[in-house]
Amino acid sequence: MRKERLIAPVLAVLALAWAVAQTVAGLLFERELARAVEDLQARGELSIRRSDIERGWLASHGVLHLSPLFGDAWHVDVVYRARHGVLGTRLDGTLTPHLAPTGETLFGAVAASPPRWEARYHVLSGTFDGALALSPLVFHQQGRTLSLEGTRIAFQGGFGDWRLRARLPSLRLDDGEAQLQAGPVTLESRYAYTQGAYHFTQQDLLKAEGLSWRSPGLKLDADEIMLHSKAMLDERELRIRSRLALGEVHSGDQVLLTGGMTAELSRIDADALRELLDGLRREAGRGSADATGREVLAALVPSLRGLLADSPRLDLLEADLDSPMLGLALDGEGTLIFDARDLAALDPLALDSPAERAEWRTRLDGDFLWRRVPPVVALWLGLPLDTRELQIDVVRGELRLNGRPLPPVLERLL
Repeated sequence: MRKERLIAPVLAVLALAWAVAQTVAGLLFERELARAVEDLQARGELSIRRSDIERGWLASHGVLHLSPLFGDAWHVDVVYRARHGVLGTRLDGTLTPHLAPTGETLFGAVAASPPRWEARYHVLSGTFDGALALSPLVFHQQGRTLSLEGTRIAFQGGFGDWRLRARLPSLRLDDGEAQLQAGPVTLESRYAYTQGAYHFTQQDLLKAEGLSWRSPGLKLDADEIMLHSKAMLDERELRIRSRLALGEVHSGDQVLLTGGMTAELSRIDADALRELLDGLRREAGRGSADATGREVLAALVPSLRGLLADSPRLDLLEADLDSPMLGLALDGEGTLIFDARDLAALDPLALDSPAERAEWRTRLDGDFLWRRVPPVVALWLGLPLDTRELQIDVVRGELRLNGRPLPPVLERLL
């Protein structure tokens, strides 16, 4: 009898514990979803809002609306439904991109329904993982046709660290008699950051395992192209390093180009960048009809100038390109630095003026060294045929080759 009397209290305690765990799981999911939305907004690239939100202890649902921070070229509706469990939440929903100003659904003409996605939130680790699969799509615009085979996008992560992997079996663009085809194409991306994206590191690897171009006057084939990029924002600066690696680019049965290049942009002032992103979010939040107009840009001019305060530097760390077909090779490195003195004299809003562009050019100084200069290049530049190194100097925007002024033919081109 005593054991029987204990059954009801035990069941009640278990039911209460289950209900509490369900409630906590739902609350944790909502907290992490809100943090994920804040993380995306902190990058300063997207405007995100939620609507039709209904929170429950067993299930919840809502809609995320994503659009560019400025402009109305497109927006995406992400419908989600969440079913909460003690150890995790299962999510699924649909993704519907729209084109503005017509509001036409991007998939409306080529699919009976928007693509579906699914994901899972893990309570113990506080992380998400999910996937989105797209059926083959065909887009038509102004005489051009873009065809995509089925695409799969997978993502995982949580606060402070997100990973994404996308795979596109084939992409084809037809524009009149010209045709570009690539695939398979993969993108691997990792984004790690601190609260509010005050510091972040983003690494991206884009790889096209095959690429071809066809037009009446040119036929090109490439066996592999890779672009690796790493962006880092720390206390002082934003640095972006990129590496482009080419397999072999063929024209007919000859190798037109092979090799790679590595470059780094550095000394972009970190505080000014954060101020600029904050300013962009403030202007977007006002919802002004002139949000993309000259008034908004004028308000951001101090931050734009501030980006240059530490004299940004562009380093070509390595250039190693070879063209057996043309008998040319490029082997060298170089540096270009922007002079940040008297930034108040520069007007970023007047760059459409030739005089203003000339003023910006006078702020450029640097040098580039080209080793193993082909004789044909030396001949074209008016240098001795036995020239083996070419020193290109930039002095207040003016170019000099091995200490000599540019040939008239190049001056006219530049």
